[in-house]
Amino acid sequence: MKQVLIKGGGVIVENVPAPHVGDRNILVRVEYSCISAGTELSGVSMSGMPLYRRALKQPENVARVLEMMRDQGVKRTMDRVRGKLSAGSPTGYSAAGRIIALGSRVEGFSVGDRVACAGAGIANHAELIDVPVNLAVRIPDQVSSEHASTVTLGAIALQGVRRAAPTLGETVVVVGLGVLGQMTAQMLTANGCRVIGTDIAQDRLKLARDKGIWRTIDPTDQDYVAQVRRLTDGYGADAVIVTAATPSDEVISQAFQACRKKGRAILVGDVGLGLKRSDIYAKELDFLVSTSYGPGRYDPAYEEGGQDYPIAFVRWTENRNMAAYLDLIASGAINLEGLIAEPFPVDQADAAYSALKNKERNELIVLLKYDEEAPVTRRVELRSTPVSRDTINVGLAGAGGFAQGMHLPNMVKLREHFRLRAVMSRTGSNAKAIATQYEANFATTDYDELLSDGDIDLVIIATRHNLHAPMVLKALEAGKSVFVEKPLALTEDELSAIENFYNGLPAGKGPLLMTGFNRRFSPAIRAIQKGFAERSTPLMATYRMNAGYIPTDHWVHTEEGGGRNIGEACHIYDTFRALVGAPIVDVTARAIQPQGNQWRRNDNFTAVLSFEDGSVCSLTYTALGDKSHPKERMDVFADGKVAELDDYQSVRFSGLKKASWSAGSAQKGQFEELEALAAAMKSPSTWPISLKEQLEVSRAALAVESQIAKT
Repeated sequence: MKQVLIKGGGVIVENVPAPHVGDRNILVRVEYSCISAGTELSGVSMSGMPLYRRALKQPENVARVLEMMRDQGVKRTMDRVRGKLSAGSPTGYSAAGRIIALGSRVEGFSVGDRVACAGAGIANHAELIDVPVNLAVRIPDQVSSEHASTVTLGAIALQGVRRAAPTLGETVVVVGLGVLGQMTAQMLTANGCRVIGTDIAQDRLKLARDKGIWRTIDPTDQDYVAQVRRLTDGYGADAVIVTAATPSDEVISQAFQACRKKGRAILVGDVGLGLKRSDIYAKELDFLVSTSYGPGRYDPAYEEGGQDYPIAFVRWTENRNMAAYLDLIASGAINLEGLIAEPFPVDQADAAYSALKNKERNELIVLLKYDEEAPVTRRVELRSTPVSRDTINVGLAGAGGFAQGMHLPNMVKLREHFRLRAVMSRTGSNAKAIATQYEANFATTDYDELLSDGDIDLVIIATRHNLHAPMVLKALEAGKSVFVEKPLALTEDELSAIENFYNGLPAGKGPLLMTGFNRRFSPAIRAIQKGFAERSTPLMATYRMNAGYIPTDHWVHTEEGGGRNIGEACHIYDTFRALVGAPIVDVTARAIQPQGNQWRRNDNFTAVLSFEDGSVCSLTYTALGDKSHPKERMDVFADGKVAELDDYQSVRFSGLKKASWSAGSAQKGQFEELEALAAAMKSPSTWPISLKEQLEVSRAALAVESQIAKT
């Protein structure tokens, strides 16, 4: 399918794999999408800036990059950043079209329905989009798809009006008469308000007058604050809604000055926020910020999970705002004539964006138009490189941050062993970008394309945790060897299904399965194993993981992630199993019961594992600590010796000479595990981690989860 991407300061249209429909989503064939003059033009400009200038404008991203550098190293981080920038970014957040498929858990929609869709990263400029149900609404019969494609802009404007809480007869000033300002003025007029609009552009002032605004003011021609006072008997406006976009602090200051005592100022646009106490204090003003489309925005449970807010408690959610906006168009209260330019075919996306920059054009909204008969293609061929049987041909399922930052760069270093043949991702543009960057043969959004490809030897699964076990089993049944990131499974039933697959095969037969328990392959753990290789006593180990806080609405804590014990602490249970070299015979665990709702039991607990040889290993896992403190430390005791592990950067022995190890940065074994995997696939007599150990460690994590849930 065709999709618009922003790259290098420009706009390109690429052919990418079409999305599948999610369980709680609808698949929409787009007819029109609306280009945002503010957000998207800013994104285009930003994409052409050097990295240092982007850093100055987006300091929050710099913090994330620095944290990644600490964890993954400078070179790997910079390679990942440059790769992401060179790939381009999807854009768009407002579209309209027809439903062509429904997710298995969707109610209230039917195939063939016309719908308007919202959401950055969702309602993209693309021929097909996969949309969560709470970000889509039916289009009334009286409303065209062209007009409905502006639904996101309309919902943003409407939420700003709701934040202002206008009443019949009030005077409200709208600062900035771009598209949001024009919509806001019409909504306020429909609400029975006297609306004063201000803008420096004469054509926008005229357009507002043509649409029925009460008064307009050109602030370059007269003092608009003084004029507002004159028009309100000297009191000032009941409310001021700022829809302008400028870095200047003066806009918000003047908005406060234009308000009456105890008035309201509402920020919808993006302006400087150097606030002056004197502007607010004496009048005791209310200053409110309007968050995008309305309640539900930025709540994953609402937007992605489809959990609606009860209407009795939240009357106007973002979805209900979207529907109300379309009803306003249907009733004639909102008139978009004269605001929308003639649509551009999607192939002319670059010209469409350029049109928005043309100051001689009067229209404020530019649309893209799509071919309603475009085929649904979920595989895009990139190159026809001959398949070599001297290397392991890999199909990657899940091209998220970890796969991009760790596995793919390591595969490049191990190019004599591995070759990337295909990339599968839920997002087609991401699949194609990664496949292109790493010279794969094809990109796809369909997992079955990997399994049916006879040239793929190994499937690497790096999706969200709840998909691991089903995808593993499906790949094994297709005869593919599998490397799956931890955890192997989230439930006993899933583990049993994998175990039963191998039980049904002759001994030693079947494709290789390896779970990404990388720490056992790290130089640090191997140094400890060597130091205790000839031990005559049981081993005792204490491991402390300062895991760091993750918000409770993060996907790791949901049914997709399974929680941090199953999702991350399993690494440590496997590390214990590798160090001891004997089966786990008992598991006990205890969690704290924190006072605040922000803390979870399964990321604040202690687990003790007992082994057949008498060894005992304990893990303290906590999210309560400070992130500046080292994340992982372990002390191991046996035979009168002590090994001290410090964050996989060093191992120091007491009671043993010449066994210590150190490195300049953390080395957690991800590279070494792929080396071990390659060796096992080329000489398949012994797996890097036996199936028995993988199941044993996974069941230990499930046992811990069960016990800490009861404390």
